Amino acid sequence: MRFTQTTLKKIESTFSELGYSVRYEKGNFQSGYCLVENRNIAVINKFFDTEARINTLIDILSTIEVEALNLPEETLLRIKKWRKAIDDGGAEDLTNQQAT
Repeated sequence: MRFTQTTLKKIESTFSELGYSVRYEKGNFQSGYCLVENRNIAVINKFFDTEARINTLIDILSTIEVEALNLPEETLLRIKKWRKAIDDGGAEDLTNQQAT
């Protein structure tokens, strides 16, 4: 996977399909993000660069429960690929994945 704006937009659109809103704001985040579960909002440190934003969003994605019935097949495949990358060795290994 390449750490580009296009990849970031794909991940953000996946969050949108899952019913989550992604915001980039400043704050005191221990892990670089805050997940507001009851409102389905992911708040990411606005000072992160594109690579850090992608890694953080994919990390969050690995913790979200996905309703497979409501999502297109393409989205489910992307989520599965990203989760596998996390399970196989962490977000930093995503640089070794091919672009989708």
